[in-house]
Amino acid sequence: MIQANSAISQSIARIDARGKVTGETPYPGDIDLQGQLWLRIKFSERAHARVRGVDASQAEALPGVIRVFTSRDVPVNEYGLVMKDQPVLCGPGGPKAGTDIVRCYMDMVATVVAESDAIAKRALDLIRVDYEDLPTVFDPEDAMADAAPQLHGEHPRNLVAQYRIRKGDMQAGWDAADVIVEGEYETTWQEHAYLQPEAGLAYIDDEDRVTVIVAGQWTHEDQEQIFHALNLPPEQVRVIYPAIGGAFGGREDMSVQIVLALASWKLRQPVKVQWNREESILYHHKRHPIKVRAKWGATRSGALTAVQAEVIGDAGAYNYTSNKVLGNAHLTVSGPYETANIQIDTYAVYTNNIPSGAFRGFGAPQALLAAEGQMNRLAAALGMDPLEIRLINSIREGSIGSVATPFPAGVTMPQVFEACGRESWWRQTADGWTLRKPAQPADASKRRGRGLAGGFKNVGFSFGFPEHCWAGIELRGRSEIEKVILFHAGADVGQGAHTALLQMTADAVGLPFEMVEIVASDTATSGSSGSASASRLTFMSGNAIRGAAEIALRKWRDEERPAKGEFMYRPPPTTAYDPVTGKADPNFAYGYVAEAVEVEVDIETGEVRLLDVVCANDVGKVINPQQLEGQIEGAVIQAQGYALMEYLVSTEGKIQNPYLSTYLIPTSLDVPPRVKSVILENPDPIGPWGLRGMAEMPFLPLAPAIAAAIFDATGVWLDSQPFTAQKVVKALRQHGIGVV
Repeated sequence: MIQANSAISQSIARIDARGKVTGETPYPGDIDLQGQLWLRIKFSERAHARVRGVDASQAEALPGVIRVFTSRDVPVNEYGLVMKDQPVLCGPGGPKAGTDIVRCYMDMVATVVAESDAIAKRALDLIRVDYEDLPTVFDPEDAMADAAPQLHGEHPRNLVAQYRIRKGDMQAGWDAADVIVEGEYETTWQEHAYLQPEAGLAYIDDEDRVTVIVAGQWTHEDQEQIFHALNLPPEQVRVIYPAIGGAFGGREDMSVQIVLALASWKLRQPVKVQWNREESILYHHKRHPIKVRAKWGATRSGALTAVQAEVIGDAGAYNYTSNKVLGNAHLTVSGPYETANIQIDTYAVYTNNIPSGAFRGFGAPQALLAAEGQMNRLAAALGMDPLEIRLINSIREGSIGSVATPFPAGVTMPQVFEACGRESWWRQTADGWTLRKPAQPADASKRRGRGLAGGFKNVGFSFGFPEHCWAGIELRGRSEIEKVILFHAGADVGQGAHTALLQMTADAVGLPFEMVEIVASDTATSGSSGSASASRLTFMSGNAIRGAAEIALRKWRDEERPAKGEFMYRPPPTTAYDPVTGKADPNFAYGYVAEAVEVEVDIETGEVRLLDVVCANDVGKVINPQQLEGQIEGAVIQAQGYALMEYLVSTEGKIQNPYLSTYLIPTSLDVPPRVKSVILENPDPIGPWGLRGMAEMPFLPLAPAIAAAIFDATGVWLDSQPFTAQKVVKALRQHGIGVV
């Protein structure tokens, strides 16, 4: 029961707002220690090669250079978030086979530590690397061929992961179909473009721990990868996150953490590194390029009869989270719909491109571009309203998913679709839902259209991962509680998580928000919270906080002073895909979203303007309304960039536009005139206070909704993201539309 003075559902100002606005809050790049040294990284100059030798003699002779580290200096020369398939430093001399091979331009070959950053930078040019070039492969379909270069010997045909779904009888599904639509959809890389480039500082603390101050998304996972690579006991490595200037999945994997720790551990001095924007774009992972070939069938009444898809994702040179991302694409490529007959084959494939990894939506935006594109094509082919056909097929409470098991309780996809329709341009009559067409501009070169798309995504880790989240609460005072301290490792990457955690803590202990403080994001003070990803942090942390609060309050009543409660929350277990049928219990909770958009297309230039967005989300329970709307608006604008303008150019594995002047992201002038947030609060049965995670959901369906709106305006389908002006003009001209 929420109290009358509860901090829940209040737009409490973020606890970090003033410091960040004034510049007083330190980010990793702002932190310095007396006597610190500076580190620079020598990256690979080849897409695929054997490193036969690294000659650092000239660099080490440069005055001010302290040391050059190579592969021989790394005790356990491997790392990786899911699979440890990447060397820390590539070069000869390691005990593990394959660590002398660079597989992309992002690989690190050596690091220089010097008295100043300028000296370290000069020293990089003095390092001589002897490469033996190896065959390359940059297209994932080419990489799957038997004759392709094999990038990791233990993965034949360069397959990082392969999944299947076989449900029902496909021939019966096709036989029952009155209409069949086919499409091929293609997405490309996306740069995270967070405000703060990679930076960090490592030192030996007063308990002789290798301590790394850095920006990340999971302190304890960073700690694990560092102590594994350095072959140290866990308690000898400490990771601290100060302020984090954005993440979006881009900080899930290692960047500077291990090489910083290595240098400080070997030299017993503080060591700092700071990347610039070019380095940040060149040397951290991107969103997966994914190709989907889809074939869907439906009856005249709009009921789905069969769904078939082939999904191929470019993992790049190392796994990162590719097996998990493509696992999620595998689940969502059939859309938020129920049908009896499904066949899906999904592949994550190694190439010599930059590694692909986690990015907001985690495979679902790519998969839903195809799924919602197919549903919109079916609606057009049948002459049906796009909302009406979705409501006919939508998953709902008790639905059996593509994986042949029921969705977890709390499915609200129909309610979300209906709310989106009501709050935008649909009207409901006795005959069903119909879309009101937009008024057309007086300028004949401009055409307006409206489109709809929806989707769902997991809350929390999937496919059998042992989910967990720890929280500690300490109550201080004498006869009455005077202060509440929350100990929690969860990362606030700019989304306002720490404020929300304090709101939940205040409610859980029944005290005002002002009495609660947080000690956050330090492996020395907290157990593992899991990652600030998968739309899970508020959901998981809230359950952990409630458990810790209950224990602390009980101890307080027993007159323990201070009274401290610790609790590790573990949600219901999940299971991996069956390798033959795909049957699974993949997730314990989901979030649901639908978006309607209006666009204006300039048929002469191909420019697409996003004019209006209505985004309906079921969040279960609002913790902080202002922050919630900020998440929706931010996700929509980020997805707008993904859909319309962000185009990363990579030629034979080398990024050609590593600048924000040539890789374009939305600015304030690109924000649509209206982003309307429609908030539904249907409680999730296992969510704390009924809440369900939502941070990724508003990103998911925007691109297919825009594609549908472009079709509504012009009669032309676009299947390749981003929908740049050049692509739009080409498609329009192919259909005889616009200036010849």
